[in-house]
Amino acid sequence: MPNRDLIKENLKNTITETDLQGYNKLHVGKVRDTYERDGKRIILTTDRQSAFDRILAAIPFKGGVLNQFAAFWFDKTKDIVQNHLIATPDPNVAVVKKVKIYPVEVVVRGYITGTTSTSAWINYDAGERNFCGVQLPEGLKKNQKFEKAIITPTTKPETGHDEKISREEIIAQGLVPEEEWDQIEKYALAIFKRGQEVAAEKGFILVDTKYEFGKDDEGNIILADEVHTPDSSRYWIAATYEDRFAAGQEPENFDKEFLRLWFKEHCDPYNDAELPAAPDDLVEELSFRYIDIYEKLTGNTFVYNEGKDIGARIQENLDKYFD
Repeated sequence: MPNRDLIKENLKNTITETDLQGYNKLHVGKVRDTYERDGKRIILTTDRQSAFDRILAAIPFKGGVLNQFAAFWFDKTKDIVQNHLIATPDPNVAVVKKVKIYPVEVVVRGYITGTTSTSAWINYDAGERNFCGVQLPEGLKKNQKFEKAIITPTTKPETGHDEKISREEIIAQGLVPEEEWDQIEKYALAIFKRGQEVAAEKGFILVDTKYEFGKDDEGNIILADEVHTPDSSRYWIAATYEDRFAAGQEPENFDKEFLRLWFKEHCDPYNDAELPAAPDDLVEELSFRYIDIYEKLTGNTFVYNEGKDIGARIQENLDKYFD
């Protein structure tokens, strides 16, 4: 069970900016900062909370949870497709293979839900039936399960919002060769199926997720970025889903949806120049949920690593690894 007192004590003990000494900084993403040294990539997962293509808050221990969660799932799916993970020398850090990332995010959905502009439910509720090249039937209700999982890709622009795109458009625009995209789709559906099976064993529903794939120097398609973390995926409680769906209620969830909803209710998160500060109780709750689902789904006990400057700890652990 997560330690709420420890979470409260560390509400301001977070890492949102990074500046590793002796490493070449390549990229600052929504949540992860990427460095390079000795021919290897270093992905440092911060505590930044992202949604609506904005940073909403800093969540204590989040970076450590996400990085360790991804490591768990990389191990669970490595028999399906190779991945980029080499080592995790610090709770917040992954040393990975250099791969050239495809410019498309592979979004896999098992249910019709969501609140963002690229979500299946928002578009369906607005009347769209051909969603990212997938023809959806009439009469679907929010949070309903699809007959089979669907792939609804999005582009990955350097700036601005992710945009919906279809398989046909991906190939026509030359973003991914057809043969490679076919293989990526097979990998994505197989990884999602594995994720749903493992989640179901622990009492969860893996609702939807996103994957990023790349190519290594040998031309292999490689799974990269993160896998089935609470940032990239939506989880519901399996035991109460059917009754709540039948009653028209929202499923019990373990993801960041409640924080998204708070911002949608209190501002226009896509267009407002400044966003309100996330309330401490919501920040605490989200940290609790991240740690809780990590422990319940992986069976591991989360190590908090509190009491030391996070940036200094990361620098020390990485220097030891490379030395």
